[in-house]
Amino acid sequence: MAEQPSGRVRLVEMIVESVRVHMLSSQHVVILKESDRERYLPIWIGPAEANAIAMRLQGLNAERPLTHDLLVSIVASLNSNISRVVVTHVTDGTFHARLYLETADGGEAEIDSRTSDAIAVAVRTGSTIYVDERVLDEAGVEPDHEDGEAPDEKLAVFREFVNSLDVDLEGGEKGPPSEEQGA
Repeated sequence: MAEQPSGRVRLVEMIVESVRVHMLSSQHVVILKESDRERYLPIWIGPAEANAIAMRLQGLNAERPLTHDLLVSIVASLNSNISRVVVTHVTDGTFHARLYLETADGGEAEIDSRTSDAIAVAVRTGSTIYVDERVLDEAGVEPDHEDGEAPDEKLAVFREFVNSLDVDLEGGEKGPPSEEQGA
């Protein structure tokens, strides 16, 4: 993880901005947004995880517990809770995450997780999502600055990508993305 001069890792707090579907490929992406500035982290995820995250963001519950609901119930039954999720690094386009579990005896357990599963658990528990700043430096994107700077090529590609996304709606229908419509 990125270390500051004091030897500490710099983590950036994020929120789940939306879950979207790429119209041409039907692949799913979760978009994390830095909580205190306009920097985004798009992460490609599977359809089951996308559905699990989007359902919870929309305030919907499955008739029967999904795997992520089951995991949260098991953790709670052990008198423990998920304190935070950290996206630690990206290797060859694959994001890696850790779940931090506060145990019943007051200890803390660190558990390796797929990033999509960690986010699905975080939205169910209200846990804070953090990203190592190095991950944002490598894979994050920022919109154009208002001061008239020329758009960065990486941002132009991201803008084109986001504009080609569809948003998952209830019942599996798809609709065009809009500013007010986040999954």
